[in-house]
Amino acid sequence: MPKLVWDETGKRFYETGVDHGVLYVMGTNGYEEGVVWNGLTAVNESPEGGEPTALWADNIKYLNLMSAEEFKGSIEAYTYPDEFMECDGSAEIATGVTIGQQTRKQFGLAYRTRIGNDVDGSDHGYKLHLVYNCFASPTEKGYETINDSPDAITFSWDFDTTPVNVKDHKPTAHLIIDSTKVDSTKLTALETQLFGGEGETAKATLLLPDAVVDALK
Repeated sequence: MPKLVWDETGKRFYETGVDHGVLYVMGTNGYEEGVVWNGLTAVNESPEGGEPTALWADNIKYLNLMSAEEFKGSIEAYTYPDEFMECDGSAEIATGVTIGQQTRKQFGLAYRTRIGNDVDGSDHGYKLHLVYNCFASPTEKGYETINDSPDAITFSWDFDTTPVNVKDHKPTAHLIIDSTKVDSTKLTALETQLFGGEGETAKATLLLPDAVVDALK
């Protein structure tokens, strides 16, 4: 067995950034065509659950039972697509006129985070994240007067998810694709389906986990 070596050149990895945000609103027949989410500044992943509950018997710790894990998080952005208004409980009742406190639609989300190392910097690769069946919760929006230190308003939304089925695995609401580990040609073809391509038939479509796996085989 070879000796372990720490901090080899090219193996000092890190992750940074968030970009290429895409929103997929849930329609009556599945997810609608994806739209670009400009101004995305952060996606905070905050899973909950997966905690042990100790059971005791015969005066000893008998075993641990693990609770189910849920995928939750929050989104921060300087702006959002018009299509997201329905996901945020708003409805347009006339051109340019919206009201709140309406039924919220589910949505899917895609975004990238960068993988860096000590050789390539933050251009070493990226991770493509797909999140399914999100529900946004009402959150505070703070508007402040313009002063001598102007800043743009940052919108934020907490979201919860409902998992989707995955063949031979437990359901999940979060799928991650590592560009440094999958075939680049197949990944390009997959991204054409997710982000759209040339021609009217090449629409941006959120693929479910089993379809993603099939595309990368």
